[in-house]
Amino acid sequence: MAIRNYIVITFLILFVFRSQGQTQQNNSPVTKQTEKQVENPIYRLFPTENYWTFIKLDTRNGKMWQVHFTITEGEFEGELILNSDSLVLTTEEVNGRFTLYPTKNMYNFILLDQMDGRTYQVQWNSDKEKRFVSRIY
Repeated sequence: MAIRNYIVITFLILFVFRSQGQTQQNNSPVTKQTEKQVENPIYRLFPTENYWTFIKLDTRNGKMWQVHFTITEGEFEGELILNSDSLVLTTEEVNGRFTLYPTKNMYNFILLDQMDGRTYQVQWNSDKEKRFVSRIY
């Protein structure tokens, strides 16, 4: 009887360890690609100190838009181009390559190329003449 109990207990312990060590994994290519895109999205929105204004960044190539929203009818709502030119070759585009950092000046951000360290001054403004992106050397 003792040997039988020992065998049953040993079997149960092995079964519990085996079942707890298994996790369900979805290894489909679509799932892996979706997870990678969520980790490093193509587009990100960065808030400014202006309640109604965000900067939309294409993290692959450094293209940017100034995004305005409103809750008042008749007020400006839409996107203004900050930078329509890619800052890297198409073959060098990688999701998450670029990111923005705010400065103490509410109209200025620093754009960082996280792969090669290049930096750019980004200035947003409602006036077209005051909007620019300029490489910092």
